[in-house]
Amino acid sequence: MSELEFKHISVMLNECIEQLNIKPDGIYIDGTAGGAGHSSEIAKRLTTGKLIALDKDPDAIKTASERLAKYPCAEVIRSDFAEIPAVLDRLGIEKVDGVLLDLGVSSHQLDAAERGFSYHNEAPLDMRMSQEGVSAYDIVNTFSGAQLAKILYDYGEEKFTPRIVNAIVDARAVKPIETTTELAEIIKNAYPAAARRSGGHPARQSFQALRISVNGELDRLAEALDRVFDRLAPGGRFAIITFHSLEDRMVKRAFAEYTKGCTCPPEFPVCVCGKTPRGKLTTRKPIEPTKEELEYNHRSRSAKLRVIEKI
Repeated sequence: MSELEFKHISVMLNECIEQLNIKPDGIYIDGTAGGAGHSSEIAKRLTTGKLIALDKDPDAIKTASERLAKYPCAEVIRSDFAEIPAVLDRLGIEKVDGVLLDLGVSSHQLDAAERGFSYHNEAPLDMRMSQEGVSAYDIVNTFSGAQLAKILYDYGEEKFTPRIVNAIVDARAVKPIETTTELAEIIKNAYPAAARRSGGHPARQSFQALRISVNGELDRLAEALDRVFDRLAPGGRFAIITFHSLEDRMVKRAFAEYTKGCTCPPEFPVCVCGKTPRGKLTTRKPIEPTKEELEYNHRSRSAKLRVIEKI
């Protein structure tokens, strides 16, 4: 894969850079480097500072390494963003001034048919960002009906889950379901005719659910939310771009917890719990893409950027 083949338009690039409030001598982490769009803009603004760019996708690591080679301040490491504290420990770094996570699937991963993320292209059922471990093929063909139903309900919020699961179980009893288009067709045929005529592609939510399950996305996010905030220096910022309601809900709740102060009943004359806010939100509401961005990057349409600053 050449560098040119890794295409990805960085979502809310200007907004992210502005919100990170970059100091030239600061230490920053891009936990989802992808095509190094955000990383490059961070690196440009550093003088004596350091950028640590992480990704678990080998294709992304190759591309990010090429694109960041001209910045001496940048170090590219293959790792999951949930492992940020372990990476910092290995590097002997205690605190950082900013962390960015872009939780979207890169355009490269969607457009490279052989990666199996898209229901539009014929490809082996895969969906592994790290290109290792359990694939979508394994889940679709070996998980029980109950396990499949839980994935589609919990991660896809798919209201036709029972019909889809029954159709998958029936189809795989005849032969394994091997390709993305094969699975998409099974899901489409399981949908009621009226529902097929309205809304987007019937397979969209199921494919999202499988991708989240394959990559343990919500587990990784929960781990990062628990661990990464603690590694921020005072004044450091944690910026996260989410793309669906499950992720956004998790981030919103975690950030609300960090900003929570005294929990004593209002009738207490003085605080006895001793709790003080650990962070403050930089904007009251999440930042969303501008109308201009939506016109040239339709994949940003569901994106939300939330940012918290450590007190």
